[in-house]
Amino acid sequence: MTYPNDPLADGGIAVFAENLRAGRTTICKVTSAYLDRIESLDAKLGAFQYVAKEQAMAAAEAMDKLLASGTDLGPLMGVPIGIKDIYAVDQMPTTNGSLFDASGITGSEGRFVTGLKQAGCIILGKTKTVEFALGATGVNEARGTPWNPWDLKVHRTPGGSSSGSGVATAAGLCAFAMGSDTGGSVRIPACFNGIFGHKTSIGLLPTDGVFPLSPTLDTLGPLTRSAADAAIIHAIMTGGDIPAPAPLKGLRLGKPTSFFFDNLDPEVESCVELALQSLMDAGVEIVEVEIPDPNERDWVFPAIAPPEFLAAIGENDFHQALPNMDRVTGARAKKGLDITGMQHAAAIIRHNQLADLADDAFEGLDGWVSPTCTFLPMPVADLAEAGAAEKSAQASRNTQPGNIFKLCAITTPVHQFGSPLPVGLQVMCRRGFDTHALSIGLALETHFGPGAKPNLSPI
Repeated sequence: MTYPNDPLADGGIAVFAENLRAGRTTICKVTSAYLDRIESLDAKLGAFQYVAKEQAMAAAEAMDKLLASGTDLGPLMGVPIGIKDIYAVDQMPTTNGSLFDASGITGSEGRFVTGLKQAGCIILGKTKTVEFALGATGVNEARGTPWNPWDLKVHRTPGGSSSGSGVATAAGLCAFAMGSDTGGSVRIPACFNGIFGHKTSIGLLPTDGVFPLSPTLDTLGPLTRSAADAAIIHAIMTGGDIPAPAPLKGLRLGKPTSFFFDNLDPEVESCVELALQSLMDAGVEIVEVEIPDPNERDWVFPAIAPPEFLAAIGENDFHQALPNMDRVTGARAKKGLDITGMQHAAAIIRHNQLADLADDAFEGLDGWVSPTCTFLPMPVADLAEAGAAEKSAQASRNTQPGNIFKLCAITTPVHQFGSPLPVGLQVMCRRGFDTHALSIGLALETHFGPGAKPNLSPI
């Protein structure tokens, strides 16, 4: 089977923008190429829940005419993207990854998606998600589990909950895709698919028109092929300047003394340690740091997210949806029924206290570093086995503290240091320091060089 090359594979958004304005390509041509790639590859990968072919081509034609008339909307003009299927998009269905219709809870298109359109993005369709975005492996028994493109013979976990966004971006089915991150749902699929992910600070991007899993913890964020692309998206969608790479010399990164480096797969441990040593050789100072106990996530997160989800969907509708829900997602959500109002309030209070303690622990540091995920993407079939299922429950182990501590974070690939499957390095920064986190990500990307990409030729 033949299919077009990924139009943004070389140089990403910046080079596409340059080629477009120089007349070397058109928005219609690039959009059509991505739609052809989806048609050719997605039967295997299953990244998209809905493909908006006619809408995308109509939008592309309109954007080409607008540019030709002298109206330039900026660097994202004409960039074809995917949107996680917990976001509402006008004239596109919203499933929230479920067989139960909760589109009324998601509501109508929100400010962020409208902003992407106003910036000139072409929405190719909706990417698959874990049911109601409540899950970290990417598995969805209700609507289907996307296929991690790094192993076309064995169906491996794509990471969740923004599973389709991770797969679509890694496989070049779109220029980038939007996800959401309540406990790691941008960073985990970015890590497992060998791409870049940006978990934004709480409140940075508006979440109206996005299914409210947990208004206390929900954040939006892009999954991209590079830190450079993420930096452009951040600048355009927040109205700021495009971040520049931070100088490596003089950068001080804290390495937590406990928790984040425990129980790692050998390949993860090796790649992360080699990456950190490479940074130290380049002049980065990596110092041990004591941080608030991340184990508090074990009680804080379940006392916040599941009851807030149940409050959104309603107890009666939840019981109606439960028989057809993904079993793991349903079981996680059901625990919210046992959380009292006092327990939820106590968790919110502790959440705010932990955020203050975490802020103090950043004193004199540019960020904290850790592996993004503690293990490599595992075969989906193995999740039926007790040991593997227990391990898979730890997919959000290293990401969830970032939500509990109200941090922003990035993940960048480091599998180039010796793993056949993707490994991610996470950098966590203070809330509101997203520009700085992306500057660090740009510096790491420049230093490490490009990671390998999945080989899709067998499809």
